Amino acid sequence: MPIAYDPFDEIRREASGTSLVPPQEVADNAAKGLTLRKQFGRGGTEIGVGRAEELVARTELSPHTIKRMVSYFARHEVDKRGKNYGNEHNPSAGYIAWLLWGGDEGRAWAVEMKGRIGDTRGI
Repeated sequence: MPIAYDPFDEIRREASGTSLVPPQEVADNAAKGLTLRKQFGRGGTEIGVGRAEELVARTELSPHTIKRMVSYFARHEVDKRGKNYGNEHNPSAGYIAWLLWGGDEGRAWAVEMKGRIGDTRGI
């Protein structure tokens, strides 16, 4: 089901002081994920790479993208229990993918933003 565009969404966010531009720390995690993916040849999907590129560029994300981030982190929390998760010298694919989506800071930020913008309109 396509997401209906509401031209007033941006105005409402600006009025509430909510910016959907990812913080620098989230962008830095995504950049680290891209570097590790290139170095080790694993981790993440093309969608994850695209998300990392958006985060690194610090472009304003849509409410729909915020919801997708929250969903990703909820589904992949289990990856943190995998072998070599967090190992900088031989990182697991799950660790690299997690970083592509902004890492722990990306998760915390996306959850906070989802709460601020609400989930009442099916974002």
